[in-house]
Amino acid sequence: MFFLGTQTQNSQGHLEIGGCDAVELAQTFATPLIVMDEAHIRNQMRAMTGAFEAQGVGIHVIYASKAFPCLAISKIAAQEGLWIDVASAGELLTALRADFPTERIIFHGNNKSDDELVMAVNAGTDGAGIGRVVVDNFDEMERLNRIAGEAGARQPIMLRLTPAVDAHTHRLIQTGRIDTKFGFNIEGGGARRAVEAALEKENLELLGVGCHIGSQILDAPFFTLAARLMIEFLAEIRDDLGLEFPELDLGGGLGIRYLPEDSPPTMEEYAATLVGTVRENLEKFGLAMPNLAIEPGRSLVGEAGTTLYRVGNIKRIPNVRTYVSVDGGLSDNPRPALYEARYFALNASKVDQPQNETVAVAGKHCETDVLIEEAQLADPQRGDIVAVYSTGAYNYAMASNYNRFRRPAVVLVSEGEADVIVERETLEDVLARDLIPERLRQSEGVVA
Repeated sequence: MFFLGTQTQNSQGHLEIGGCDAVELAQTFATPLIVMDEAHIRNQMRAMTGAFEAQGVGIHVIYASKAFPCLAISKIAAQEGLWIDVASAGELLTALRADFPTERIIFHGNNKSDDELVMAVNAGTDGAGIGRVVVDNFDEMERLNRIAGEAGARQPIMLRLTPAVDAHTHRLIQTGRIDTKFGFNIEGGGARRAVEAALEKENLELLGVGCHIGSQILDAPFFTLAARLMIEFLAEIRDDLGLEFPELDLGGGLGIRYLPEDSPPTMEEYAATLVGTVRENLEKFGLAMPNLAIEPGRSLVGEAGTTLYRVGNIKRIPNVRTYVSVDGGLSDNPRPALYEARYFALNASKVDQPQNETVAVAGKHCETDVLIEEAQLADPQRGDIVAVYSTGAYNYAMASNYNRFRRPAVVLVSEGEADVIVERETLEDVLARDLIPERLRQSEGVVA
């Protein structure tokens, strides 16, 4: 049987997560329900930090909160000593409300508004600003310099560079190619011009450069290629400008296990490969070791999430397929529709039985909405609980109210305890911002 984190089979023959019976969780908190395994999250955070520390380098492990942005997960990241990456006013406010130390907050994004930059520069009770703003373009650099000056601050920044790495992942989650909206391209001289411009800004403190080549990457060589290209750029800056940066951010993107056959690099392999490449190329160019930063998101929380659904209608088409419809779908997990993402599922009500009936797990939205084209479930029947694995990243974060569905609840489980960390929306929540103009209220009917 394929289990992740603290998942196991209990004495009732049910799936158990964090010491909690999945079937009982579904009965208590209703479905769809996202269950987050706290021990697994903490173990992943500690493993990532430990893997790089074992390589003997200074490291900032920055949680990419877009993977799962909420107060409780942000609080866990803070408690584990991580930094946090935000990419909007909403994600920044989440980090601040979770009392995340402002000096460990990094602000990303290709189109930050003035309001967001003001919020970043003035964050914290003492107005000290956040730890780093990752500048993405020349326009943003000018505006941030002005805003920091108006606040009487000198804002630390990094520059996001594009190293032209075509990572082998879905094209919609590649971010390091030349043809991308993100960052300053190394090829063509944009990155060099950005460094020169930043050094001239009296209200900005340039600490280093970074890159991010994509997400759900299962091949370590793409990370090493990005590291090599970044260090070649650092050598160029050293040679031409006489400057060595104290920090180098190599982004995130490490993949996870969505299916039993997936085999991403271990964190130890990832750290050893990345640091080995960095050391080799620094030595080649005679550069000192900067403080490294990485930005894991999916690899910290992805496998920790399990979504529980209740089975409804079952449609058997002879010699074609069987559709097992569940009470969620596209609104709580858009990734199969967006990226053709593949998932593993089992019948959480019957883990003690062979999971050997091939079915399509279908959502209930007015779309094709098939979550899994071919899942192996044990004797699916109405009322059974289906568990879909590895839904801790970019599921809740990308959830919507399509078909006016309510976004699901999220519970955090640990050692037999389950706590709601995101409440399920009510139908009134869904309609709360709808308005009818007075002129429509006064109308007796449709005017021809």
